[in-house]
Amino acid sequence: MTGQDTTYDTRYEAVRSRDARFDGEFFFAVETTGIYCRPSCPAVTPKRHNVRFFTTAAAAQGSGFRACRRCRPDAVPGSADWNVRADVVGRAMRLIGDGVVDREGVAGLAVRLGYSARQVQRQLTAEVGAGPVALARAQRAHTARTLLQTTALPVTEIAFASGFASVRQFNDTIRAVYAATPTELRAAAGTARRTGTPAAGIPLRLAHRGPYRAGPVFDLLEREAVAGVEEVGGPAGRRTYRRTLRLPHGTGIVAVDERPGHPGRASALHPGGWLDARLHLTDPRDLTTAVQRLRRLFDLDADPYAVDERLGADPRLAPLVAARPGLRAPGAADPEEYAVRALVGRTTAERLVRAHGKALDAPCGTLTHLFPEPAALAEAVGPLAVALADGRVGLDAGADRDDAEAALLAVPGLDARTVATIRARALGDPDVAPPGADVPDTWRPWRTYAHHHLRAAEETP
Repeated sequence: MTGQDTTYDTRYEAVRSRDARFDGEFFFAVETTGIYCRPSCPAVTPKRHNVRFFTTAAAAQGSGFRACRRCRPDAVPGSADWNVRADVVGRAMRLIGDGVVDREGVAGLAVRLGYSARQVQRQLTAEVGAGPVALARAQRAHTARTLLQTTALPVTEIAFASGFASVRQFNDTIRAVYAATPTELRAAAGTARRTGTPAAGIPLRLAHRGPYRAGPVFDLLEREAVAGVEEVGGPAGRRTYRRTLRLPHGTGIVAVDERPGHPGRASALHPGGWLDARLHLTDPRDLTTAVQRLRRLFDLDADPYAVDERLGADPRLAPLVAARPGLRAPGAADPEEYAVRALVGRTTAERLVRAHGKALDAPCGTLTHLFPEPAALAEAVGPLAVALADGRVGLDAGADRDDAEAALLAVPGLDARTVATIRARALGDPDVAPPGADVPDTWRPWRTYAHHHLRAAEETP
C-alpha cells in the first residue's frame, strides 16, 4: 500500500469515527452533494468512493465545494502545522492569517517572505492546494459570515470590512462558499445573536481543539498585565482578560473570558471547546487581524494531542502532563510590544505607557492607552527599540525565526535568555529551550510546552 493510500485510509477512518482531533488538519468533501466538511461533522458518513480530502478550506472551495451548514468547516481552529513549521509555507500561512494579502496584496506577501510572487504561488498550491488569493478569499468569507451573523452592520459595510473590493465580489463569494446570499446567511442565524454594534462590540467564540487548560494562561496574563494597556478581573476560574490593540486600520479593545469548570467546553459546532470573547473595533476591517492575534496570544491553534503524546512519554514529564492535559504556551498579541516588555520588565513598561503611550480617544475603565510604538521609545529603551523601528529586527507573523533570533542577539543589552523568551512568545515558536538547560531532544518539537509544564509544577529545567 502506498503512503498516499495510507493517508487516505487514516483520514477516512477519522471521518468515519467523527474524530474532532483532526478538525482543521484536513477537510473532506462529498462529490455527490457538493459539500465539504470538518472530520467531526455529525452528518451520515459518506461512502468512501465519494470522498475527497483537502488540506485547506480554500482548496475545497476552489474545487467547487460549498461549506457544510451543519458543521461550519470554515470555523475550525487553524492547523497547528503553521505554528510549528518555519519554512516559507508555514510563514506564508501565518501572514495570510494576519491579513497581509488583504492589506498588501500577493506582491507584499512575497516581499515579506523574500521570494517572488510566482514562487509563493507555486509552493502554496503544491502544499495546501490553494494559492494566496484563494486562501485570503476563504478567510474573507469566514470574516463576512461572522459579521453577518453576529452584528447588525449593514451588508454593504460588511462587504468592505471583510476585505472585498466590491459588493458584487462579496455577493458572488458568499453564494459560492455558502450556497446562500448574505441576507439569507444573516436570517439563518436569527435576530437573537446579532448583538454586535460599535457600542456593544462583536461577540465571538474562539474555537480550540482538544482540552484547554485556561487557568495557567490567565495566571500568566494576570502576573504580566501592564496597567493602562491590560487588566485581568474576576475570581479564579471566571476571570476576564481585557486589553487594547493597535491594529492596521485603527484600534481595538478585547475581552476574553476564562471558561469555568471543565478545561474546555464542547459543542457540536466546537467539539474541542472555545473561549468567549468580545471585540470593540474602531474599524471593522481589523476583525480578521485582531482574531488571529488573539488566537496566537491564547495558543488556540495548538494540537494538544500531539504535544501531550510526545511529552507524556517522558518519565519526568509524564505526571505533569497527566495533571495538566491541554496546557498551552501563550504567545503575544503584539510581538514588538512583547519584545520591549521582555527587556524592561513590567514596572518599567507601565512607566513607558504613561510617558509615551497613545491615549485612547474613549478610555474603557482602566484601559486608557495603547502600548508605545518602537519609534516612540528610541530614547527611553535604546538599541532594541531602534532596531524594531528601522526593521533590522522583524517580529511579524511571517518572520524567519532563526534570522530574528540572530538579529536580536546582535542588539546590545539583550542576553540569550531574554532572546529565547522573545522567540517563544513573540514569534510563537513551540520548540524553544532555555539557554544552558539540560533539555533532551526527545522533547522536540515541543520544548516550549515542556518548559511551561515545568514552570507550572514550580520546577525549573
